[in-house]
Amino acid sequence: MNRKVRVRFAPSPTGPLHIGGVRTALYNYLFARQHGGDLLLRIEDTDSARFVPGAEDYIVEALQWLGITIDEGIGAKNPGNHAPYRQSERKSIYRKYVDQLLAANLAYIAFDTPSELESKRTEIANFQYDASTRQLMTNSLTLSADEVKSRIANGDQYVVRIKIEPNRDIKVQDLIRGEVIINSSVIDDKVLFKSSDELPTYHMANVVDDYLMEISHVIRGEEWLPSAPLHVLLYEYLGWTAQMPQFAHLPLLLKPDGNGKLSKRDGDRLGFPVFPLEWKDPKTGDTSSGYREAGYFPEAVVNFLSLLGWNSGTDQEIFSMQELINLFSLDRVSKSGAKFDYEKGKWFNHKYLQNKSLEEITDLFQHILVEKEIIEDSDKVQKIVSLVRERANFVNELWGQSSFFFVAPVSYDEKTMQKRWKAETPALMEELIQVLETIDDFTTEKTEEKVKAWIAEKAYNMGAVMNAFRLSVVGESKGPHMFDIVSLVGKDETIQRIRTAIETLH
Repeated sequence: MNRKVRVRFAPSPTGPLHIGGVRTALYNYLFARQHGGDLLLRIEDTDSARFVPGAEDYIVEALQWLGITIDEGIGAKNPGNHAPYRQSERKSIYRKYVDQLLAANLAYIAFDTPSELESKRTEIANFQYDASTRQLMTNSLTLSADEVKSRIANGDQYVVRIKIEPNRDIKVQDLIRGEVIINSSVIDDKVLFKSSDELPTYHMANVVDDYLMEISHVIRGEEWLPSAPLHVLLYEYLGWTAQMPQFAHLPLLLKPDGNGKLSKRDGDRLGFPVFPLEWKDPKTGDTSSGYREAGYFPEAVVNFLSLLGWNSGTDQEIFSMQELINLFSLDRVSKSGAKFDYEKGKWFNHKYLQNKSLEEITDLFQHILVEKEIIEDSDKVQKIVSLVRERANFVNELWGQSSFFFVAPVSYDEKTMQKRWKAETPALMEELIQVLETIDDFTTEKTEEKVKAWIAEKAYNMGAVMNAFRLSVVGESKGPHMFDIVSLVGKDETIQRIRTAIETLH
């Protein structure tokens, strides 16, 4: 195709952006960037009944957080040459093309009420509004032209339906799935326009918009594949076949067990987010968790999502955004659904946590300390972070791994206490205090040297002393190297904690 690559992400503002939609936006972004093209953000809000306040702003904020830059449309710095980018603001544009289809006898007006349609469904098994049933219905094919005009003049509600002739094979060329052939007999005469709100349905609006916005490739979810033949027909009926974009239908994101499409309920049940950002439902007040608020780095989320349905053909797993742009290819996108392995998502975040600079992680952790009203020297915090970050998947887990550096234990782990604190332990800890009091240079090396020399000289059990030492200072059996801990806690505080343990544990 000798045309500029222009792709679009076109979500509906009916709630928070699902993580599957995020992956669709990401793949569109990678494809556009690799080909020097544009990514448009268009809001498909023709379903006015399902519009949710705040959803559009949420979509824009989520893409910005993830580093998916929009070139044109909603949320873009460039206002673009194809405004407006909200379908609800494009009413006057669509009517022209609806009228074109009506004039060419490729669409027709239908007045059937909801109750009449329901009656037909009861009367005819597997009822479908199509070539076999349209003559039984109340529409411009069964009514006179005068009656149609009269009904419209009287304010009767109507819809415009596409007129699909049966027994024709419609071919969809898909860049991921190859040629897909659907017989027109299985497609009903879909509604293209509704007089109730003067808005087109998704099918009509998205084809018109993609044409007018010069979209070269439509990269969207697999759930839209059954609609693709209808869209191909619309391009043909409107005389735009030469300008029809290439289609690519992405595989579904599946539940972690692989049985069905990933849903919010799966996240609630298994304890992981399915939305990029936290969302508070304006109707119910319910709050749903988000990847940002859960402590994920946006780069880790991008990396994780990129590999759910696409592979690079190598063993590499950690990719920068630029590396993904360089390597991304639709021919390496899978046809089958991708299981959503949320534990792997944690693994990616762990890797990014380890790879970030100590200064950056320290700065992020300092914010958590400030929230806890702990003011500490940044050099000391940096040393603490260097000791514990290997044990954390998220920055907010660093507190759980390091709280004992800042706050003395107020309780002691019961299991550790029963196992490590014996009748002779208090006397051992009293001796340890005497040894520690003689150490002037309370560094890791000097303290370790003096304590271990004392243990060897007295022929004490190394494990018994060190385990009780750790329990006294930390409150449990976790933590990095013991002498790294006490060098940062400090001599006076270390001795005080041992004394408290002796008094508390007896």
